[in-house]
Amino acid sequence: MNYIPLQDFKLGWIFRHRELPIPESALAMIKPLTTTSANQFWRDQVSREATHANHFLSDDWPAQNGIWLESMNWQARWESDFPDMPELLEEHCHWEGNTRVFFCYDVDHIVETTWAVFSAHWKNFLFYDDEPILIGKNRRQVALFHSDGSCQIGNRLSGK
Repeated sequence: MNYIPLQDFKLGWIFRHRELPIPESALAMIKPLTTTSANQFWRDQVSREATHANHFLSDDWPAQNGIWLESMNWQARWESDFPDMPELLEEHCHWEGNTRVFFCYDVDHIVETTWAVFSAHWKNFLFYDDEPILIGKNRRQVALFHSDGSCQIGNRLSGK
């Protein structure tokens, strides 16, 4: 994977928001993929044809029956002063802190980080909430966040 500097990332402002500061040590672990690497990851892990979650086709795994197990509301927790992510998401994605995760905004905008960094700063990642997908490397558990404040959690089929 190839990366671009966070300051060059189109959505980088969400990690520099003054109301939710992120320490430099964590910022160093937030690595936006280059467009080429993001496209390749999206095509390999999300969809060969759709460029955004709003455009999934019936043969894309996120559009298949049985993937999504449960829905929850993330926005109420996001708007609160409570820093922890919603319990259902934490329980579903019960990963080690060093697990590599990919937060996929669309085919061109994907950020790689660790589960520990994502967990601690999940509110920043969701400043831009236009249907992003959370994927853990070599993990089946996934989450799809909707701009209406809801989130679906599920399990990818073992082929992806």
